[in-house]
Amino acid sequence: MRLWHEKLLPHLPRQQLLGQHRECCALRGNSWGKPHSVVNYVFGYSRERLWSYHVRVMNEMERRGYRADRVWLDPGYRGKAATPFEPDWNEIQRLKEECVSSFVYPEHNDEYLAECLENLRSKEIIITIS
Repeated sequence: MRLWHEKLLPHLPRQQLLGQHRECCALRGNSWGKPHSVVNYVFGYSRERLWSYHVRVMNEMERRGYRADRVWLDPGYRGKAATPFEPDWNEIQRLKEECVSSFVYPEHNDEYLAECLENLRSKEIIITIS
């Protein structure tokens, strides 16, 4: 599992973008809190933060004409097999304000962007970010 650097979302090929949606769904669902070296940082933040990132993924999907099930827009939704949780609406409002001019995850820095680009190159996917 990997959450691609946010700068990459508009540039990801279809397969990686739709895969990102599936990974967000899994992480929001029963995979929440299950250790995985590439995404462990996500669990140090609120579920609302993951929801905020996932919304950005779904917005990019929609921009390209793909449709995610709208139930995922509910921050408390965790999938059909997971118990919903009560979101912290104050946290959601704070994230909306905070993430307007920054990335959802502070870990999505220049070093992480380079790591993601290298990972994509290893799959023969070349993305140039200016």
